[in-house]
Amino acid sequence: MPRTPNERADQTPSSPASVGRAPVATGIGRDEVTGIVLAGGLGRRMSDDGRGIDKGLQPFRGRPMIAHALERFAPQVGSVIVNANRNADRYRDFGWPVARDAVEGYAGPLAGLHAGMSQAQTAWVATVPCDSPFLPLDLVARLAAAIDASAADGERAQLAVARTGAQAHPVFALVDRALLADLERFLCTGRRKIDAWYAPLRVVEVAFDDEAAFRNLNTMQELKEEERR
Repeated sequence: MPRTPNERADQTPSSPASVGRAPVATGIGRDEVTGIVLAGGLGRRMSDDGRGIDKGLQPFRGRPMIAHALERFAPQVGSVIVNANRNADRYRDFGWPVARDAVEGYAGPLAGLHAGMSQAQTAWVATVPCDSPFLPLDLVARLAAAIDASAADGERAQLAVARTGAQAHPVFALVDRALLADLERFLCTGRRKIDAWYAPLRVVEVAFDDEAAFRNLNTMQELKEEERR
């Protein structure tokens, strides 16, 4: 029988030896995946006045926070697109193209996914947020392996999402770029919740054991606490 939406796939964790050598999944190859780093949010929770701040450029352990995410994410994919709505030149300095939201008003991660999917040339895109400097080194390989495995039960999954315990992490995902038109239709309805978009799709959730790897540094206090660790 085909997998139903949101069926879970428990995978055994792997431990790559270094940041520079990420495992490559069979089936969906690394060069078939464009990574999208989501840095287009307003960042209200991190700003003192509530107006917002560009989280990806905030210093963390001597470098902008996005640099940590890129260091861990870029070796896992064939190319990278940074989704950003401010400071495009500064983000381009990291060596990757920048895609701005087509949807106005800082519409959230779905708008960033749409921007990246619109610019990507590969069959698949993977997403991570810019404020997750500890993301798994084998994230994309394990999401890809789960999608490949889903084909044994019938139709291959269209999207894989990371999960720790009972908590899904929708912004850590591997997405079939053929879903771009479906995403555009969803956004045109005014809806913005990422899990509401993918609920009717063929989705597989992939279990990870390390909850800390998916931690977002959403506030200045959280950032400073991690600095002291």
